[in-house]
Amino acid sequence: MTKHNLIRSLILLWVVIGMSGCAQHLQRQTCMTLATDLDYCLAPLLQNSQRSQSQRVNLEVDGKRHQLMSQLELSSEQLTLVGLAPLGQALFTLTFDGEQLNSEQSLLLGEQFKAEYLLGLLQLIYWPLDDVNRHLQGGVITSSACEAVMCRKLYASGNIDDKNNDNSSEIIDISYSDRSLWQANIMLTLAQAKLTLKITPIESQFRDH
Repeated sequence: MTKHNLIRSLILLWVVIGMSGCAQHLQRQTCMTLATDLDYCLAPLLQNSQRSQSQRVNLEVDGKRHQLMSQLELSSEQLTLVGLAPLGQALFTLTFDGEQLNSEQSLLLGEQFKAEYLLGLLQLIYWPLDDVNRHLQGGVITSSACEAVMCRKLYASGNIDDKNNDNSSEIIDISYSDRSLWQANIMLTLAQAKLTLKITPIESQFRDH
């Protein structure tokens, strides 16, 4: 999927916010295109950790702003992500067992709404850098100095040492308000897709073994 398909997929989600409808079950691919010659395949689930996270998600796509409530449940066996419209209507439920990604989503979303992009962006935000980099092709994600408490940047480069070269291209910028990633307010920008994603944690419970 190209960046233009990513924009279309996200816009389709916001078109149906505030609406309800019957659900359909879809099995999704676990690899996605983030930019030209830059692909990401979902990394395995985090081991020895259980987490329950409620979030408010503010999304701006091509100048249009929308809000979504999400509930994430994570264990070493399965990740479940539920998306709700502001008035509480269920939009989608994603489940990922580390190999297969399935989506139960409103028929109004249509098959062009690609669930894998939501989980892909969440993994870029929360998963350890080494795990993410092992599943990137044509890109590298790294910690970066910035004005926020902490930042990550994704570059279209196969070598982390190339990130300051003219041939490298910054694709995604992520900033955190706290070094505890799951407790931080987060802003992700994907300039090529005219996408800004803001995540505000509402309630977080976790247990690491």
